[in-house]
Amino acid sequence: MSDAQQENPVEKYPQPEFPQQDQPHPGLTGSMAPRPDHGEESYRGSGRLKGRRTVITGGDSGIGRAVALAFAREGADVLFSHLAEEEKDAQETAQLVEDAGRRAVPVECDIREESACRSLVDRAVAEFGGIDVLVNNAAYQMAQSEGIEAITTEQFDRVMRTNLYGMFWLCKMSLPHIPEGGSIINSTSVQAYKPKPHLLDYATTKGAIVTFTQGLAAQLAPRGIRVNAVAPGPVWTPLIPATLPDTTEFGKQSPLQRPAQPAEMAPAYVFLASEEASYITAEILNATGGVPLP
Repeated sequence: MSDAQQENPVEKYPQPEFPQQDQPHPGLTGSMAPRPDHGEESYRGSGRLKGRRTVITGGDSGIGRAVALAFAREGADVLFSHLAEEEKDAQETAQLVEDAGRRAVPVECDIREESACRSLVDRAVAEFGGIDVLVNNAAYQMAQSEGIEAITTEQFDRVMRTNLYGMFWLCKMSLPHIPEGGSIINSTSVQAYKPKPHLLDYATTKGAIVTFTQGLAAQLAPRGIRVNAVAPGPVWTPLIPATLPDTTEFGKQSPLQRPAQPAEMAPAYVFLASEEASYITAEILNATGGVPLP
């Protein structure tokens, strides 16, 4: 029998009850109970991304922060976007990256605007000289339990522009600066395959991200650039108390009986960005807590 300590994944983050909590969008990490785990005390790097120049959208908190921390501890420099309201969280993420001995460049940016996406790419090129890994992670959702009639055109437009337009623009604008061997990683969701009625518009975009990822992967394969995606299940991030009406039962329906912590998503992104995944493109890596997906 191995002497290595192994944890039961159901019991890894014991939390008998998530208290009901609400925040204005976009939500902040410091107001959450329990506080999300981004791998601050647990993630150990091994040089898998040494010297990589990386860009992460929505890197201030949640999955984006966990990915930024993991990338830095694997040896990468990190430029990440955040909204103006997320400045406090962004500074905390930057500190984690710098504590790992890597460069952190937080950039206030609303990726709903094409010009903002252009500025983000220009900043990355100015700071790093190029982009080795682009992570399209930023997303917007807002639950509507009363059905499609409750989804306003304003909400629908915000979901589409944040989740799809921003990803499209950033991929297109970054490509001239991504060398052979570089990669793009998109964040899709379990919602792409098993949409919840109250997240109809959000789920629609996540399904589109799957198709976009697979199509772009075929397009860029001859150029030596890999394109993959991660499909998380329920993850405890500030977006949850900021967009869902009930947080007490969040994630309990998954086979592992709990939501994931952001730290549990980061290794998937590290793997897809690393040389270990050199033969993997057009892949959707499912991290759903046991919910089977295609």
